[in-house]
Amino acid sequence: MEYEQTLLIEQQEILSKLLGVHDRNLKLIKTNFDVNILLRDNEIKIMGEQTTVDAVSNIINNIINEIKIENDISEQKVSYYIDMEKNNTNLDYSSLLKDVIVTTASGRNIKAKTVGQRRYIDLINEKDITFGVGPAGTGKTYLAVAQAVNALRRKEVERIILTRPAVEAGEKLGFLPGDLQDKVDPYLRPLYDALFDIFGVDNFLKNVEKQIIEIAPLAYMRGRTLDSSFIILDEAQNTTNEQMKMFLTRLGHGSKAVITGDITQIDLPDGKKSGLRSVINILKDVEGIGFMFFEKRDIVRHKLVQDIIKAYEDYEETKNLSGTHEGFRKSKKIEEAEI
Repeated sequence: MEYEQTLLIEQQEILSKLLGVHDRNLKLIKTNFDVNILLRDNEIKIMGEQTTVDAVSNIINNIINEIKIENDISEQKVSYYIDMEKNNTNLDYSSLLKDVIVTTASGRNIKAKTVGQRRYIDLINEKDITFGVGPAGTGKTYLAVAQAVNALRRKEVERIILTRPAVEAGEKLGFLPGDLQDKVDPYLRPLYDALFDIFGVDNFLKNVEKQIIEIAPLAYMRGRTLDSSFIILDEAQNTTNEQMKMFLTRLGHGSKAVITGDITQIDLPDGKKSGLRSVINILKDVEGIGFMFFEKRDIVRHKLVQDIIKAYEDYEETKNLSGTHEGFRKSKKIEEAEI
């Protein structure tokens, strides 16, 4: 016997946003689940196997809750709720929508948009050193900056220090035109962008002038002890083992550090090992250090970013398999020649 559930949507505005433009949200759900969905006035009837109907009901209720709090829902977020339900992630999403991390200069509330981002924020709060590792677009850097601003506003730290390898192949700044700041700025631009958004340009510049905010290439961290600071190392996949160790040992009293990077986008010269890739194994069991590994589902940029990353992963996997087969064929030829 077919199982069914009926959901009553009392407000027409909520129903309209739930359905999406040309019912795209509803069609997206139906594409992913073997159910029949009938819409009559302000009622949605879901029919099919009980487990599938319950899953679709959960998705729709999550969408409704988000519309009530955020007054909107994106197609990307609908896809996220579908993905989480298909992976049997039975979690309460309400904390994603209610907990404000920081408010920007324009009055926009910054919140975690995925469960992975929520865990990342919790780790930063709990640990003295947190690693955020994952693909582009997961909010690793922006959320770390938001947490740093939050800590500064609560007077938990006295300053924010942001750094990254200034040039992928060894920080050779001399070849670039201009003074030191001109040479460094293009490589630190993503950090500036996040701070401009949260602080506002004028407030940011005042804090830089007072040395409350410092943005500098990684090479300029050497020999320092950083007390009462919130320190962020961005693009950490492009550090060497020596640079990573140097950075981690700068941590002083009352400080926190967040290290972000994507180990699939290492730009170091051949023969140089990524400090981020190595440190995952070296420090995995050290108390007080947390690791957050983001997934494609945590990407909060345009949906195409997820598709692009998946396409690259598929390509690399196919290429690796092809290389393995080619290597096998070559080894067989050598064996036959020896015989």
